[in-house]
Order: sequence, then C-alpha cells, then structure tokens
Amino acid sequence: MRRRTPLAWANLTYERRRLLTAIAGVSFAVLLMFMFRGFENALYDSQVQLLKLLNGDVVVISKLKLNMFVPEQFARRRLYQAQAYDGVEQAYPLYTTTAYWKNPETKRIRPLRVMAFNPQDPVLPLPGVVAHQEQLHLPWTALIDDRSRPEVGPTEAGIVTELAEQQVRLVGTFSLGTDFASGNGNIVMSDQNFLRYFGALGPDEDRRTLNTVDVGLLKLVTGANVEAVAQALRNQLPKDVKVLTKAEFVQQERDYWRNNTSIGFVFSLLATMSFIVGIILVYQILYTDVAEHWAEYATLKAMGYSNWYLLGIVLQEAIILAVIGFIPGFLISWALYELTMNATGLLMQMTITRMINLFIATTIMCLISGTIAVRKVQATDPAEVFGS
Repeated sequence: MRRRTPLAWANLTYERRRLLTAIAGVSFAVLLMFMFRGFENALYDSQVQLLKLLNGDVVVISKLKLNMFVPEQFARRRLYQAQAYDGVEQAYPLYTTTAYWKNPETKRIRPLRVMAFNPQDPVLPLPGVVAHQEQLHLPWTALIDDRSRPEVGPTEAGIVTELAEQQVRLVGTFSLGTDFASGNGNIVMSDQNFLRYFGALGPDEDRRTLNTVDVGLLKLVTGANVEAVAQALRNQLPKDVKVLTKAEFVQQERDYWRNNTSIGFVFSLLATMSFIVGIILVYQILYTDVAEHWAEYATLKAMGYSNWYLLGIVLQEAIILAVIGFIPGFLISWALYELTMNATGLLMQMTITRMINLFIATTIMCLISGTIAVRKVQATDPAEVFGS
C-alpha cells in the first residue's frame, strides 16, 4: 500500500522559524478571544453570583427594581402576606445599600456594598457567614469579603475602622468576590446593625428602616411547585411588587446587563473584532506559504489534481495551526484569568464549555483564512505560471 505524503505538514515544517511565527500568531488571536470573551462572561457571572447564592426559591422585589443595583424597596408586610400562602415555609428580608469604608491603613475612602439580614435566617449560607452568625449579633460589628479589592485594605478579624462615618469592628470574613455593581467589595451585618448605621442619617441622606425591604426571599416547603407558587403570588399580591422564581431573578439580572448597558455590547464587539483579527493574521500566514509554493501548486494542477485537492491541503494546514496554536493561547489565557480574578475579584471562569466553544471558533477562524488564501491558486492557470 502506497503511503501518502503529508503535504500540509511538510509545508508548515519546511521552515521552522515561520512555523513558530505562525503558531505565535494563532496563539495571539486565541488569547485575544479568550480575554475579551472572559471579561464579557465575568460581567455576567459576577453580577449573578450573589443572586445564585441567596437562599430562596421565590424572590419578591419592588416592581421598579430592574436589577440589584437599583435602590428600590418594598413594604415588608408583603413578605408577611406571602408567607401566609400555601407552599411558603419561610420569608427572609434582605437589606442592601452602599456605604463608604475607610481603609484602616491608608485612611482612604472606598464604597462597599452592604448586605444585612437577621443572622438567624439562612439568607446567605456562605461558610464564613454561617461560622460568625453569633458575632453578628454584637452591636457595631460586621463581616467583610476577603476577596475585596486591595484598595479596601486589610480584612482580618479584629480590625476597627469606619463604615458610613461610624466605627465598625470586623468579627470575621467571608468569600464572595466583587462585581461591576459592588465595585470594591462587600460587607455583611445584622439587620439591627443596619438600623444602627443607616436608620439615623441626616435629612438629605437615605434613611432606612426595617419596614422596607430590598429583596425578599421565600423558602418553599419540600416538594412545592415553584412555578405554581410564584404564579399564585403574582395573582394575589398587590402590584407594587414583582414575584420571580430564583431562575427568573438571575435571568433578569443577566438580561439587564446584556441588553441595557453598553458594557456587554463593548465586550461582545471586542470579542468579534479579535475573531476578525485572527482571520487576518492566519490569512497572512497561509497566503505567504501558498505564495512561496506557487510553482508546486501549479505543478499539482498541471498533473490533474483538482482545486478541491489544493483546498484540502491548505485547510489541513489551517487545522494544524488551529490545534497547535490553541494550546499556548489557552494556557496563557488560563494564567491571566487567575491573575485577573485575584487582582479584581471578578469571576473569570475557564469552563469546559467555554474552552470548547473557543476551540471551535479558532478552528472556524483558521478554516476561513485557509479558504480565502487558496482562492488565487485555484484561479491560476498552470500555463501562466510556467510560461512566465
């Protein structure tokens, strides 16, 4: 049996320096796509990570609250009304606001997101929160997110500094991470401490009470139909509140940032541009290879090989470049994901699904480039090449 010559591999490896340059070009395009797509995914993942962690099957919010960042509350009595319905086991109020935190070392001021609830209610069942729920009952105390930005300063238990221009003592930490709304980090405190800090503000400030709630969490009895209970609550509760399942609540947040802000559009545009840049880079690489082997391709055509055969050779080269170039681009991107997540607290996740999607995009990118690069050879008459 006659062995076929691997022309595609031979063309690529004929000059090792050019091969390394080609791999670097593909890897750079892969890196760009991974990073821009990573920032876009971090936007959505970071915005909904808190929502996914909240302990509720059904969520009640003000009808004016388009996302978690909007400071709209509703009357707490709506939760009492909801708790009376069949299928609802518990109702937990969650209070949120933004307050200025003083870095205990530099004394610089940074805004942090404050979340408050009754420590006995399993509103945010993170290990750090559960472990310190008793300490949260102490007045003028709080927990801080240990994944807050470095500008926040040290986050160890025992630190005493200022929050909302009043003294606060940290009694522990928890791990959550930042998002585009919380910015610098998160604080968790009891509802009574929330009242101490924000219930006696000046006339020009947002004075809070425990009678208005930012987010209401409803825990249903085991086996209850979430959709049915949510629909019943929508029909019966006054129309000043919106009732959502937890999945709908998460989707509302994701849709808001995707459709109503320019950030999602910008990252999508950058990811698309990186794909186009990759096509151009790979095209230049493959076209240079085709141009340097012009006579060889013309000889193959003169011998009777079809344009499809020539296309197959170039596309094989494109696939080889896609596979080899993807590996270093992926590894560098993974390292940069970890670096970015540690530096900013954003949730940059390298999932299997996203890795596969980017590999498919890389392969398509290289195939498009190969198809364009070989067109001139396919249109060339061998007689013109040898006649010149």
